[in-house]
Amino acid sequence: MTAPLHETSAGASTATVDGVPADPGSSGTPGASDKGIQGRSPWKIAWTRLKRDKLALAGACVVVFLVLVAIFAPVIVGLLGHPPDEFHEDQIDPLFGTPIGSWGGISSDFLLGVEPVNGRDVFSRIVYGARISLLVAFLAAVFAVLLGTVLGIVAGYFGGWIDAALSRVMDVMLAFPQLLFTIALVSVLPNELLGLNGSGVRIAALVVVIGFFGWPYVGRIVRGQTLSLRNREYVEAAQSLGAGRFYILRKELLPNLVAPIMVYATLMIPTNILTEAALSFLGAGVKPPTASWGQMLSTAITTYEADPLFMVIPGLAIFITVLAFNLFGDGVRDALDPKGSR
Repeated sequence: MTAPLHETSAGASTATVDGVPADPGSSGTPGASDKGIQGRSPWKIAWTRLKRDKLALAGACVVVFLVLVAIFAPVIVGLLGHPPDEFHEDQIDPLFGTPIGSWGGISSDFLLGVEPVNGRDVFSRIVYGARISLLVAFLAAVFAVLLGTVLGIVAGYFGGWIDAALSRVMDVMLAFPQLLFTIALVSVLPNELLGLNGSGVRIAALVVVIGFFGWPYVGRIVRGQTLSLRNREYVEAAQSLGAGRFYILRKELLPNLVAPIMVYATLMIPTNILTEAALSFLGAGVKPPTASWGQMLSTAITTYEADPLFMVIPGLAIFITVLAFNLFGDGVRDALDPKGSR
């Protein structure tokens, strides 16, 4: 008579789990064979996917580098450059107003050359310009995300006339000419407002205007996601247990909206950088002599034939920054929603 399949020839039984034999090398004690089986949270899975995306990691490294440059701008300029508003007429040809030497006056003292006419250090102004662009882009994105998330989740969950009213407001905001409104607003701003003065007023105005016109995009995404989540089983279970509406919004819906909000916020920052550069280029950005990449491009229009490098350098700064944020944002989107890129 043959022995059953789950028994050894010596008659010792082997532990099984749902009919699957356990590892023969395990001791058979509870939990000994389960150490190799570990659950992973959605965030760990997303991080694993993100680490495999080399372009996204490269973009993230550039973004971190730019943020560090903006934070430590005074230290970097003190070590490698000159004060951003300091004139160096000795570096300018008095006859043509162009930098002395080739490649826009690039030398060991001026790593990226000097500005035509006044001789200001281009390297220092690029470093300080990163502060303005990133500050406006980050703060405007935070403002838009907060306002869009609150109004979008309210519209999607409550529905009815609230949803209809907020949806029409979003439509009107999306159709409003943002650039024209910003130029008109900045032109009438006083030099001092709410304790701010000069470029501080302009920066605050840019943050508010860019963020205010950006929230409808976030609001639409959050509203659509909320409409699909409000009828899920866990929401109905919370309602049946007597949970209030705001508790459901805060504890049940909002945590499931973090991923799409993060993705859109990451992709919104490069758009804000381009918007700030465009407004500075048109004269509606920070006031001179505060350094700004868009303002440098505007100044270079009159001198690009004699000194084309002065236009190329701030243009490359904008291009590299926007490209890095876009690569990182695309990687975050694919990591959190891999099916969305298929």
